[in-house]
Amino acid sequence: MFHRFRFGWFYEISGPVAGTGSPVNIKHRITPGKNPYIFPMDECPLESRAALLESRVALPESRVAMLQGCAALLESRVPVHWNRFFIAFPIVACLLLGACGERENAAVQTPAVPPNIIYILADDLGYGDLGCYGQEKFNTPNIDRLAQEGLLFTQHYSGSTVCAPSRAALLTGMHTGHTVVRGNREVQPEGQHPIPDSTYTLAEMFRENGYATGAFGKWGLGYPGSEGDPNAQGFDTFFGYNCQRMGHHYYPHHLWYNRDSIVLEENAGKLKGRYAPELIHRETLNFIEENRENPFFLYVASIIPHAELAAPEETLQRFRGRYPPEKPYEGTDQGPQYRKGPYESQQKPRAAFAAMISILDRQVGEIMEKVRELGLEENTLIVFTSDNGPHLEGGADPDYFDSNGPLRGYKRDLYEGGIRVPMLARWPGWIPPGTRTDHISAFWDVFPTFAEILGVAPPVEMDGISFLPTLLQAGDGQEQHAYLYWEFHEQGGRQSVRKADWKAVRYEVLEHPDGPVELYDLSEDLGETQNIASDHPEVVAEMEKILREARTPSAEFRFGG
Repeated sequence: MFHRFRFGWFYEISGPVAGTGSPVNIKHRITPGKNPYIFPMDECPLESRAALLESRVALPESRVAMLQGCAALLESRVPVHWNRFFIAFPIVACLLLGACGERENAAVQTPAVPPNIIYILADDLGYGDLGCYGQEKFNTPNIDRLAQEGLLFTQHYSGSTVCAPSRAALLTGMHTGHTVVRGNREVQPEGQHPIPDSTYTLAEMFRENGYATGAFGKWGLGYPGSEGDPNAQGFDTFFGYNCQRMGHHYYPHHLWYNRDSIVLEENAGKLKGRYAPELIHRETLNFIEENRENPFFLYVASIIPHAELAAPEETLQRFRGRYPPEKPYEGTDQGPQYRKGPYESQQKPRAAFAAMISILDRQVGEIMEKVRELGLEENTLIVFTSDNGPHLEGGADPDYFDSNGPLRGYKRDLYEGGIRVPMLARWPGWIPPGTRTDHISAFWDVFPTFAEILGVAPPVEMDGISFLPTLLQAGDGQEQHAYLYWEFHEQGGRQSVRKADWKAVRYEVLEHPDGPVELYDLSEDLGETQNIASDHPEVVAEMEKILREARTPSAEFRFGG
């Protein structure tokens, strides 16, 4: 049967189909998970080709004739290419159904078969830490290539200003006034407060729609074996750090493969034999390779460049001496808490930070190359972003590197520097290369965006709005947010809201839930240097109302009065 979704059509056959002897789902079988724009028909199993056209019950006779012509072409075994077929496919669909006049946006289409999606999340990478966003002290050529070949967002925001709630906003489509995890709440001996089993996650949506799902890197949303464990939240495969505290260490004593603890003997005691980001990266590439014939959602939650600051010597030596004077950081190098959270020492923290970014950049390049090598490039959407602003820990020096660019604040701030993050998206043939957008978006928009790409409606309400029209540069079809809201439960409690160009910030909320609000006009003062609240009492009153009403109480994460 044909299904219509906002930007196009796809043909789906489910259940037993005559002549195949087995159930067929056209989303998976017609291209075996490969790019419909480059996958040649003569490599597609004949039974799947026939199945496409044998399920034509209840179509008018005049349109059956067209299907019969297509059937003859499919069964001729002539090496016709999918790009030739699918370029005409929306036209064929309209002729078959007489529905061209009903399409909501005839100028924009998505593929008949939804793409693979790779979502790469850096850890504490600032708005100014990439070359394409103005970084001048080190290079990020591979990540910059995503911008050259895709779309750069200038006003994208993280879910929160720290790790766990930011990831919760991403995976639930809800901001921190509604999402289930609103802070970094630790669980001993390992892990964080879990996402409840009742939560419907982004990964569960993908898995329900036939995708292989993998998470590689840092989790932080449920201790091992809990209801928030990644395997319990929609991910078929997980490899990396379950616990954020353990993710402070680049030479950990163990990692997790699904629910099994993998001891790294090479890192026993104080040994540094296995650099965990490289182990995780290897498994990331293996996941792509193993799922080359299937649609997949790959969540790459790198721990770079979160503190501690550490890189293998062969990489670190390339940056030694480039950033004088270095300020050595003295950390925890022995004792009962060694490699259990506190950062280790680093004599060359600036060089280590630059080295770590170079590793992240290389790994992004290798993911892009793996996708190209497997012929998946044109049917794979790659998104790169960061979970919050730059950190000040373990010897990090974001001011030296101008890591927050023109923005005020760092990680744990709700000023722009703590929550505005880089975001790049590449999808050859769909996202125009070398484009930029000022569209205002946030982590909780990712879920509905990916849902729209799949042509499905999530069964839960969300705060997010799909930015697919922006991704595809689809004219004036982009819906805008009424406002964006954040709350942060540490350091006295903080709230913030952005509405159009107005930005309101309130600190010390735990002690003064109705305390004064700072107000900034980001169109005139991107650095948030001039508090103009006294000049605009009517705007302040509107923002205070949003700060009161944008959230719902949480039994687990209590906040305010």
